[in-house]
Amino acid sequence: MYVGRIVAVGRSKAGRNAVMYRVSSRSFPNRQAVDNDGTLAIVPRPGAEADLQKSPYIAYNALRLAGEWAVAANGSHTDPIAEKIAAGLPPRDALVLCLSAMDYEHDDLDTPRIAAVVPRTGDVAWLAIVRRDALVVKAVGLAAGRARYLATYEANDVDEALSSDFDAASGEEAAAFVVSGGAFAGLERPVTSAAALATEAGFSLGTYVVEDPG
Repeated sequence: MYVGRIVAVGRSKAGRNAVMYRVSSRSFPNRQAVDNDGTLAIVPRPGAEADLQKSPYIAYNALRLAGEWAVAANGSHTDPIAEKIAAGLPPRDALVLCLSAMDYEHDDLDTPRIAAVVPRTGDVAWLAIVRRDALVVKAVGLAAGRARYLATYEANDVDEALSSDFDAASGEEAAAFVVSGGAFAGLERPVTSAAALATEAGFSLGTYVVEDPG
């Protein structure tokens, strides 16, 4: 099944919270996640820079840290959400404010904006989406060895059925898991991913790039 971009929150079997972002794409597969000084960004792969002229939505910061929180999202809303949380706004309020202001992407597919926020410690994360027909922002509980996810298409609501087993010992492993682990392995056309996994001192960041996304 093709669900487009994916955000996920989870907790490893060892009790470490995680947030993950995955690009799945039919139209622009020539992208990669890169680490820009602690911010994980989605950019064109070498040789595909001209794709930026075709769509303004394909390059953006996908994962940012905001103090004791990590934020993942599928577009330019990543930055204001992280900045609002870093300034002290509760995650729910930051998500509502930014998603309602920026709205869904006004492209040919009316692509929803999705976002996930996870605490370094704590039992509650947040998943959110703004579609053409709705704005949904919900708290989700974190359980060891499980992940919850949300996507731009098909799986585009916060639903307990959208879950998977999950485990990772680093940001790199979490990024790989959202591509090929658990329920994510059955979701089509993976391109690249980014993740943050909580540590005692902060977050371990990681990226994953599919060698031949087709």
